[in-house]
Amino acid sequence: MNKTKVVVIFGGVSSEHEVSLISAKSVIDNIPKEKYDIVKLGITKEGKWLLFSGETDVMPDGSWEKDGNNLPAFITPDASVHGLVVTDKSGVTNVMHIDAAFPVMHGANGEDGTMQGLLTLAQIPFVGCDCASSAVCMDKMFEKCILDAANIGQAKWDYTNISDYRNDTVALLDRLEKNLGYPVFVKPANAGSSVGITKAHNRGELENAIEAAAKHDKKIVFEEAVVGREIECAVLGNSDPVVSCCGEILSCNEFYDYDAKYLAGKTGLTIPADLPEEKSLEIRQTAQKAYKLLGCSGMTRMDFFIRESDGAVLLNEPNTIPGFTSISMYPKLFDASGLPYSELLDRLINLALEK
Repeated sequence: MNKTKVVVIFGGVSSEHEVSLISAKSVIDNIPKEKYDIVKLGITKEGKWLLFSGETDVMPDGSWEKDGNNLPAFITPDASVHGLVVTDKSGVTNVMHIDAAFPVMHGANGEDGTMQGLLTLAQIPFVGCDCASSAVCMDKMFEKCILDAANIGQAKWDYTNISDYRNDTVALLDRLEKNLGYPVFVKPANAGSSVGITKAHNRGELENAIEAAAKHDKKIVFEEAVVGREIECAVLGNSDPVVSCCGEILSCNEFYDYDAKYLAGKTGLTIPADLPEEKSLEIRQTAQKAYKLLGCSGMTRMDFFIRESDGAVLLNEPNTIPGFTSISMYPKLFDASGLPYSELLDRLINLALEK
């Protein structure tokens, strides 16, 4: 039987470069080898593309970049190639046909539609959402406008461009204090995994938080702080998506920030979440509705709040390339729903080929 050749793309010019390396190692290690030939394509923080043939053990700490057998390689948008252009040690350029791609790249330049656009031009089937859906879900401002239009519940929010803020700082601060109050979350519109996010408790902290977010994006989103439970569920599929059971995040930090997600190692996960059946159903139905509304395909993790004061279900955000590390919720949720990790990866690749 001929195996399907899948390129796993990892790293990238992103604030989440290191998490991508950990996720990609886990994906590569668990893809069924009897069905798939794996090609490892890494992108350094500087944007250099390398074909990596070494062991996955050296990926998480970044030392894969120093492998002497690495070859310059890139995905060409030329659809007739349908794969990679690789330069060997003697300087000869060769092409490598690829059947499908699995981008395991979190955040900017990987999860935001850029990689998806390249793969679309190359006519290479790929795991996950298409170019437009990836871009919309990555941009918190666009995503929230669409959710509002469909009356999907979410926390009260506002946004600004950093140039508008600097042109009339006091007016924006007054507006935020009046409409959202404190504490308030300040987020770059286009950064994943809680990178650049700050919880501000007063005007001084708010001003500092805006400057911190501006290092990651010129558009900044503000959200009221919701007191309640953090619930996540995983969605899988194209035209007829299925939703996993719900899981609950018990963060070790004040909020589920980058450190709590990937570094602290003390955040608690309850899978399945201890929820009444009707509340779990409401969350899962809302996740499926939002998934279709935002044009998602392949996979997305949907993150929710259950507000303590009234039990309202509020969609926090979608994640179109969720973490695939050993502690990541997306594979854990489907495993608890009866779909083991290797079978989940197999299903994701097949969904890409179906599209």
